[in-house]
Amino acid sequence: MSAIAAVSSCFCLHPGVWLLKPGMQKMSSSGLHTAARCAAKDYYEVLVLGGGAGGISMSARMKRKVGAANVAVVEPSKTHYYQPLWTLVGGGAKQLAASARPMGSVMPKGVEWIKSQVTALDPEKNCIWLENDIKVSYKYLIIALGISLHYEKIKGLPEGFNHPKIGSNYSAQTVEKTWKALQDFKEGNAIFTFPNTPVKCAGAPQKIMYLSDAYLRKTGKRSKANIMFNTSLGVIFGVKKYADALLEVVKERNLAVNYKRNLIEVRADKQEAVFENLDKPGVTEVHEYEMLHVTPPMGPPAVLINSPVSDASGWVDVDKETLQHKKYPNVFGIGDCTNLPTSKTAAAVAAQSGVLDKTISLVMKNELPVKKYDGYTSCPLVTGYNKVILAEFDYNAQPLETFPIDQSKERATMYHMKADMMPLLYWNALLK
Repeated sequence: MSAIAAVSSCFCLHPGVWLLKPGMQKMSSSGLHTAARCAAKDYYEVLVLGGGAGGISMSARMKRKVGAANVAVVEPSKTHYYQPLWTLVGGGAKQLAASARPMGSVMPKGVEWIKSQVTALDPEKNCIWLENDIKVSYKYLIIALGISLHYEKIKGLPEGFNHPKIGSNYSAQTVEKTWKALQDFKEGNAIFTFPNTPVKCAGAPQKIMYLSDAYLRKTGKRSKANIMFNTSLGVIFGVKKYADALLEVVKERNLAVNYKRNLIEVRADKQEAVFENLDKPGVTEVHEYEMLHVTPPMGPPAVLINSPVSDASGWVDVDKETLQHKKYPNVFGIGDCTNLPTSKTAAAVAAQSGVLDKTISLVMKNELPVKKYDGYTSCPLVTGYNKVILAEFDYNAQPLETFPIDQSKERATMYHMKADMMPLLYWNALLK
């Protein structure tokens, strides 16, 4: 995957995108709670896999096309999180509770919520399998299963999180540990990592570094801290305009950036992190830490690996312009689980949902899709408690900006948009 596909995070500002998403409210009263009887019917006109940003926004759109009773969402989780807020939770600027809503409250009203896990897909027979060997058939399938975290691929994790001084903004269970580690910092290395895999919200690993720097300055501890960003990538950001701006921030604040360094082990009892030098395979280096923020390796959900709908790497194989599956014309993909060569972000989902809505509308009429997704995504790069560089760009790593200003400059207005305005727009516009 290119650097552009591995660097960005968060939310969408592209003109008009916010208003593209139709309605949602509350779970259907017919939603059943047991896996054994998790589907009210065995056939739906539109079946959506996943209750994240992509799944909820598309189920709301499909409800308006075919009626709520003909749409179902398969999602086992009881809680829906607005994950872009976790950067600020880890930095102590927001509470974890502010990022969460009951899943039932974001399900479009009347749409069936199947509270189960997908165990297999059979696009040849237009059906999927759930736990307890329950089969559900469909006319159209939308795959929005997100991305899976793999802390266990780092030796010493996840059990290492039972120790102090280590956290991760990528999990509801570990994000508050980041803030605790930052508050408890005394002196030594503060290390922030970026794995050698595609990731979601890929700006987040360095955002928490900038917030940590600001916090340590505010509390008078910065002179006792050596802050380093160890990234598996060869660049700090995949779009040159914003990379240049970030390198200026790094230089100005005396932050160390080490490229081609991949975290392979955490010795939490000794407060040591082991990195492999990707330019010299097999060569490792060990750093002691006073604070460690881990971005876990990530990959496609297990059900997609070796699935007929996936490419060789396990990502849903869709046309990058229409989001229609390359082999199965009644199957579509959106968001982090796809092989679209852009950043895996809520911003991308927001832009993709409008295109996919048009694509499905035409497919339902036996017409060819014409609306094209340009790879738009957005990353509000938080560089302090009141500063953001707003990156927006396309498939070609070219800036695709909303505002008539230089968005590579740090701005307080963009911070307030990230911290206060975007969560409101997420809950009240994107999901609806």
